[in-house]
Amino acid sequence: MAGVSVDEAMRRAIELAARGLGTTSPNPVVGCVLLDAGGQVVGEGFHAYAGGPHAEIVALAQAGERARGGTAVVTLEPCDHTGRTGPCSTALIQAGVARVVIAVPDPNPVASGGAATLRAAGIQVDLGVRTAEAEAGNIAWLTSMRRGWPYLIWKFAATLDGRSAAADGTSMWITSEAARIDVHALRGTVDAVIAGVGTVLADDPRLTARNLRDGSLAIRQPLRVVVDSAGRTPAGAQVRDGAARTWIATAAEVGAGPDGRVDLPALLAALHRRGVRAALLEGGPTLAGAFLAAGLVDKIVGYVAPRLLGAGPTALVDAGVTTIAEAIDLEFVDVTQVGPDLRITALPRKREG
Repeated sequence: MAGVSVDEAMRRAIELAARGLGTTSPNPVVGCVLLDAGGQVVGEGFHAYAGGPHAEIVALAQAGERARGGTAVVTLEPCDHTGRTGPCSTALIQAGVARVVIAVPDPNPVASGGAATLRAAGIQVDLGVRTAEAEAGNIAWLTSMRRGWPYLIWKFAATLDGRSAAADGTSMWITSEAARIDVHALRGTVDAVIAGVGTVLADDPRLTARNLRDGSLAIRQPLRVVVDSAGRTPAGAQVRDGAARTWIATAAEVGAGPDGRVDLPALLAALHRRGVRAALLEGGPTLAGAFLAAGLVDKIVGYVAPRLLGAGPTALVDAGVTTIAEAIDLEFVDVTQVGPDLRITALPRKREG
């Protein structure tokens, strides 16, 4: 029976890693496939939740003695430190693997060094197999660890002519139930949901991840963050209920920018210190404009309904653009129909200079 190639094993490891999306933070998503000396799959694993066994440990437990002399294929460099679990580098050495293939080096200085430890033990270490795919699957964690603030996704819902509400202020519902279900799934993959105080005052949202079919809450709830420079969030607001943790981020606590409002880079840095690796920016065209103007948005997910209003508030206000030459250029990376609506995913292009 023919063995599995390292490339095929890495593709499978990336699929496995994705199963941990939304439950591993502040740890990364990681997948591992173990091949025996003949190239047969003898173990698979992924990191399922923070504090739980790492992908390599799960795969090694499956493989047992069959790992000896084999190859470990892993999406991220095996950790080299003792945290809530022991170092994976040591476990691989003790299991007697002959080769370790890594897609992406670990950017975390606390945990990195696994490749060097493995090589020092006489194990062959190869880097760079399906790196782009593995990076994409772990983009939020990798980005936040490399720069020190969360990967930020701006989500909005609008009509085809860009309106987020009608002229009389009504906005329930711009998009379909299918799109709203999709949004709740998206909330379930991030560590924090951010909204401006204006949205809280106008709509009184819950900002929780829920099952819209029965109203039940998801097991894991993102931190709710209200950007509220002057502390105007009412005591009875739904974001203050016990359904999830909430942080009312004021200028007095976070620090104020030149405009006297909450300093947004300082806010993101504070969220990173709280363990937030991915955040979803929801609610507030002015707040969204401020984040975009500051160049702090990493990805945009827009739900566009097949409707026209012709008047009413727009989904985005004052993003620092005054002339066409200053437009924020985007790269569309996905367009998918969700119910009657379109979900458009785009990445802001990096500006020169």
